Amino acid sequence: MANITNTLFDPRELESKVKSMYREVALNPGGEFHFEMGRALAERLGYAPDDLDRIPREAIDSFAGVGHYFHLADIAEGEIVVDFGSGSGMDSFIAALKVGKTGTVIGVDMTDEQLAKASRLAEIEGLDHITFLKGYIEDAPLRDGTADAVISNGVINLAPDKAKVFREAARLLKRGGRLALSDIVTESQLPESIVCNATLWAACIGGAAQQDSYLDQIKSAGLKVVRVQDNPEYQFISQNAKGASQKYGVKSISLLAIKP
Repeated sequence: MANITNTLFDPRELESKVKSMYREVALNPGGEFHFEMGRALAERLGYAPDDLDRIPREAIDSFAGVGHYFHLADIAEGEIVVDFGSGSGMDSFIAALKVGKTGTVIGVDMTDEQLAKASRLAEIEGLDHITFLKGYIEDAPLRDGTADAVISNGVINLAPDKAKVFREAARLLKRGGRLALSDIVTESQLPESIVCNATLWAACIGGAAQQDSYLDQIKSAGLKVVRVQDNPEYQFISQNAKGASQKYGVKSISLLAIKP
């Protein structure tokens, strides 16, 4: 969340709110949040139970994703995958199953507690082909053309400069590489009263972009959007979040984009 240029609120407040919320997601997954978490959510979104059985349970407990996109990503053995906003690592661990020991998965996250948890679980499992790095998804500490695939789940909506995130994904992708993600968007533009609320940003609502604008920013980064699907299985659980969802069409989508 570096180099925030949005002047509607204090960027330091936003980053602090996001880190605080996702610190709790890592340390206290049984707490109360605006969003659902855990294995029941993952299975309802489309994650295969057999895959979930093969990865650390603690990573699943802190899963706060908003959709499923692995059927779009088509990750193959031996590939290099970068996970934007890897959190406690559930999607990184799923990706590691698909790339196998000959592949590599690199998770990038800005929250120390999430990184520590994911790294500890990878070490316990003896997964030396997964690395978790501290960094911002707008400015990942990786070389150009590193990845066959960039993945992300419920994270880009938290970034005020989404165009920069998509440019960063394009930079990291090899030619022919894929961006596969799930995220929160809106059908209509959110009013300033919501956009200016840092707590609602951290809850994956205030930062949600209007869907057409979101897709245009991906295209402007030089990526070709080839598939978009709604995820009606994802539902917010707090009253504030439900209200915004109903009034402004806040919803989850999954998509696949290719770097030509």
